Amino acid sequence: MTCQMATVRGSRRLNLSLSALMFSGLLLGGCAVGPDYQRPEIAPPAQFKAAQGWRQAQPSDALARGAWWELYGDAQLNGLVERLNRSNQTVAQYEAQYRQAQALVKSARGAFFPTVDLSAGKTRSAQGAGSSSSSLSSASSGIRNTYSTQASVSWEADVWGKLRRGLEADKGSAQASLADLAAMRLSLQSELVQNYLQLRVIDQQKRLLQATVEAYQRSLTMTQNQYKAGVSGADAVAQAQTQLRTTQADLVDLAWQRAQYENAIAVLMGVTPADFSLAETDSIPALPQIPVQVPSQWLERRPDIAAAERSVMAANANIGVAKSAYYPDLTLSLSGGYSSSTFANWLTLPNRFWSVGPQLAGTLFDGGQRSAEVDRTEAVYDQTVAQYRQTVLNGFQEVENYMVQLKVYEDEAQVRQQALESARESLRLTTNQYKAGLIAYLDVVTVQATALSNERTVLNVLQSRLVASVQLIAALGGGWGGQMDLVDTP
Repeated sequence: MTCQMATVRGSRRLNLSLSALMFSGLLLGGCAVGPDYQRPEIAPPAQFKAAQGWRQAQPSDALARGAWWELYGDAQLNGLVERLNRSNQTVAQYEAQYRQAQALVKSARGAFFPTVDLSAGKTRSAQGAGSSSSSLSSASSGIRNTYSTQASVSWEADVWGKLRRGLEADKGSAQASLADLAAMRLSLQSELVQNYLQLRVIDQQKRLLQATVEAYQRSLTMTQNQYKAGVSGADAVAQAQTQLRTTQADLVDLAWQRAQYENAIAVLMGVTPADFSLAETDSIPALPQIPVQVPSQWLERRPDIAAAERSVMAANANIGVAKSAYYPDLTLSLSGGYSSSTFANWLTLPNRFWSVGPQLAGTLFDGGQRSAEVDRTEAVYDQTVAQYRQTVLNGFQEVENYMVQLKVYEDEAQVRQQALESARESLRLTTNQYKAGLIAYLDVVTVQATALSNERTVLNVLQSRLVASVQLIAALGGGWGGQMDLVDTP
């Protein structure tokens, strides 16, 4: 009776000690070594330097958030970008990387819970009788079977916040991966839209050159007729033929340029160039009005800046993980089961066994390895902060450059259009004078070449304006509506 009471009291004392230890671990779990994260300070300007002279505009309320390509009002372009979003292989790679990062977050969260193991098995063993004269039967009598089953539970108390800092680092890395995915998707969308707009300008250039070739062909025919009538010389015919063949060569050159843009669009959508083609159209998408928000709003939307900032968060948490190595790990474990030499009474009370107890493990000396790891993580943090700030500076530079570029192209387009109108009028007057026999054909050739050059220059400036508008939208983070979505990882 006394022994039974002593056993019960001992068991109670053990339970109380374990409860107190676990409670202490939970209290200490509120402490996490290492610095708490704070976003590095960035002082954005009150407004962009090149914003003066920009008209304030708002996109249509029906514009889907982030679907910035819809500003160009081209249904075919919208369909191409949607296909890119679904089928681009580079986007698929970044999506897979993000899923890997999500899996690491799930694994880090799983470390907060106990680990439960269960095992069952049978072993057959024997020991020699120690005599060479032992018979086979006596040796066989030393063989014994052991049946065992065991369940064990272990749990690491996050006393110093190592697990929490690790989870914080993994979440930061996962969010950086999500932002990298958004940045890559935006970059590829921008590339496709630029290719599409340039292709449409080439279509317009082809129509211009085709119409010019027809006009030059008529001029050659007229010159040949005048030569036969003795009105003009052979030199005028040669000049007309040279002008016609040169323009035809320029038209042929546009064919391979268009093919390059078309093939690039196909690859961006994840299909082979042989399986894709774009028919020519008669129109070029119009330049959109781009709403330029204040820099503080812009910083919250640009995905590459978000990725750099999340990398700083992960690097900051890794400092805490490194510093927690200075402190011992507390593990609570419990195991129990049954072990018997016979199967019949294997799972019976006399054959049970159990063990329970805490384990405190720490490193007393490591030759400065932990200190070196802390120094390394702090240096990595400083590196990511510098990268974040440089990313912001590069972003400001891109926006300012593209805003200036668009404004300059707008001014240039107005002057170029005026020059084109003057060239057209000069061509009309010169052609009439040639038909009346007042001037030589060489004068007509010169004016025709000037008019064609101005026509192509106007189209080239329009192409540059369209490309610069896409680049500015991408530099602003793409789309409108506030901060970029960075969903919490599961």
